[in-house]
Amino acid sequence: MKALVINCTLKKSPEPSNTAALAQVVGDRLAESGGVDVEYLRAVDLDIHPGVVSEAVAAGDDWPAVHAKLLRAHILVIASPTWLGRPSSVAQRVLERMDAMLSETDDDGRPVAYNRVAGVVVTGNEDGAHHVISEINGALCDIGYTIPGQSWTYWHLGPGPGPDYLDDQRGHEWAHRTGRAMAANLYDTAQALAASPLGAPPQ
Repeated sequence: MKALVINCTLKKSPEPSNTAALAQVVGDRLAESGGVDVEYLRAVDLDIHPGVVSEAVAAGDDWPAVHAKLLRAHILVIASPTWLGRPSSVAQRVLERMDAMLSETDDDGRPVAYNRVAGVVVTGNEDGAHHVISEINGALCDIGYTIPGQSWTYWHLGPGPGPDYLDDQRGHEWAHRTGRAMAANLYDTAQALAASPLGAPPQ
């Protein structure tokens, strides 16, 4: 089983990413669950052009390779910081490109996101995590992903400016415990869908 974690931080590698650090907790737990092969992408490191298609928009557009990874992954985790109480602009770019998957089907007529599960990781130092989780999960559900119960985790220390996840240990225990539960729910649901897959929607 394969999992793909797309980190939508605004920070390019190799700058440390708070969002990457919390997403790693989820990824590590998935890797321990029956040997899931976990791949991490930092979307801001790629040249993802604006658009709502799976094909390259222009020369140098890296999205087609990301799309291919999405189709290989049984589990998807979108990880985003909170800015102005909303998902990052990078997360929005990723979701806009994924919009094309709404009209893509497999050989059996099922939307290509069917029988794949997804969840969300959020970091930030202002309240707004549940809004970000709702926006991203809502988009992924529209595309066709199955969203298990409690398939999210987040970290923040309340409204207003504050320390970063990597700079303050407060709240880590809760965020990590919730992240491990998220990973378990994603894995178990992916296993259930593999054993009893969804069929094509009725016409």
